[in-house]
Amino acid sequence: MDGSPGGLEQVYLVHRPALLRFLRARGAGDDAEDLLQEMWIKASAGASGPIRDPVPYLYRAANNLMLDRRRATQRQARRDADWSGAEPGIEPADDRPDAEQSALARDELEAAQEALAQLGDRTDTIFRRFRLKGDSQREIASDLGISLSAVEKHLQKAYRALVDLRRRLDAG
Repeated sequence: MDGSPGGLEQVYLVHRPALLRFLRARGAGDDAEDLLQEMWIKASAGASGPIRDPVPYLYRAANNLMLDRRRATQRQARRDADWSGAEPGIEPADDRPDAEQSALARDELEAAQEALAQLGDRTDTIFRRFRLKGDSQREIASDLGISLSAVEKHLQKAYRALVDLRRRLDAG
């Protein structure tokens, strides 16, 4: 193996299985064969004279090909994220609710607030602390000086009122 292009080809053929494993270990997967062929075409075309260390030369060429592939994948991902599927001149879809949906949601929120207020201050307070603030039932019971069972009953009362409200809204 004198390093001439014929010698480089011999080195390539001897080390081909190892180069294939090298590419697969670096994430080439099913594309390893195609990448190895591409690497050989580039490496043999780039060799204009004798190569002093042909084995490291081939591994370096394979590694550079994987780096190029990774960079191309990252560039494509950035482009895709920048464009996010929109075509030039077309506005991306607006995910915000329209005015009608917003008005309906506000009306439903007001109805829920009224339903809770009609249950009394204590039930309203317990429900808000538990569901909105995230306080534990035990903490609420201790702060209000009532039993854990009483907190549970107030929550059940609030849930029943909200379920009834949901049924009325869905029916009407």
